[in-house]
Order: sequence, then C-alpha cells, then structure tokens
Amino acid sequence: MHPSNQSTRSSPVFPALLSLPLKTIPCFIHNRMLVAALNKIFYKNLQQGELDFLKNKLVRIFIEDTGIEFRISLNQNKLIPGDKDQAADLSLKGTVYNYLLLASRREDTDTLFFSRRLQMQGDTELGLYVKNFLDGIDLESYKTPAYLESALQKFLPVYERLFRL
Repeated sequence: MHPSNQSTRSSPVFPALLSLPLKTIPCFIHNRMLVAALNKIFYKNLQQGELDFLKNKLVRIFIEDTGIEFRISLNQNKLIPGDKDQAADLSLKGTVYNYLLLASRREDTDTLFFSRRLQMQGDTELGLYVKNFLDGIDLESYKTPAYLESALQKFLPVYERLFRL
C-alpha cells in the first residue's frame, strides 16, 4: 500500500485556466514580489546570517500546476531574484496545494519530501540546509499576524473542495 501515491492522485490541482493570467505576468515580477515578501518575513534571520547557506547559490522553486517558477539567491544579507539563465544549484518542485500545506504547517517537510509531493533535485547539502531552515521556523516569532495563519488553515479545506480531481 502506498498512501503517498493515493494522496498525490487525490490532491487538489490548480486549474490550468486560472493559471493563464498568472503566466502573462513576466517571471521577473513574480520573483521580485516573492523576494520582497521573503525579505520582510525573514529580515531577522537574514541579519543573523541564518540564510548564509544561500550565498552564491541559486534556488529554483517551480509550481507544477501553474507553470510558474521563482529563482532566489542571497547577496549582502538580502534575498535577491535569481538569474533565469543561470543553472540552479537546487530545484524544488511541487503543486500550489503542497506548498500551501508546507506554509500552513498542516504537513511537515519530511512528510512532503519523503512522499515526493515536494521534490528536491540538485545540491544535497543545500537541500538539507533549506529543509532544516524550513523545519526550524517558529511562526510565532515572526511578525506575521496570527489571523494570517488562521486564514490559511481555513482556506485549505475550501481549496481542497474546489480543486480536487
């Protein structure tokens, strides 16, 4: 019995039609928006050098069901958009739903990576640093309002009902 295969098949998928407007936005705009948000969220971590493992590295985050990718690097204690022509040191791949599960803490990184719902390719050491950083995030210590986490928790069942295959 392979529960991960069953859960992968029944996982909600973002509709291709809804992703079309997102694809019309140039990728550098997606990247800048994500990097700006992550720099605010992880400001303290960046200043304390907790993301230094990203120096001179490029991480590609691909969202399978939307066809959108992000590229992130680190320069002078700030996350920056990565060059689209540069080969990624580490690639992360998953669906919107699985990234939402990760962000909401409804599923942990080990479960998502070992079940292959989130996939990682490339520099193994960098991948472990990224996974350990994600595992170590204490959401309560961030300035993210509690209502945002609560809203995400409430949004997930709606997302599941709307986009289940």
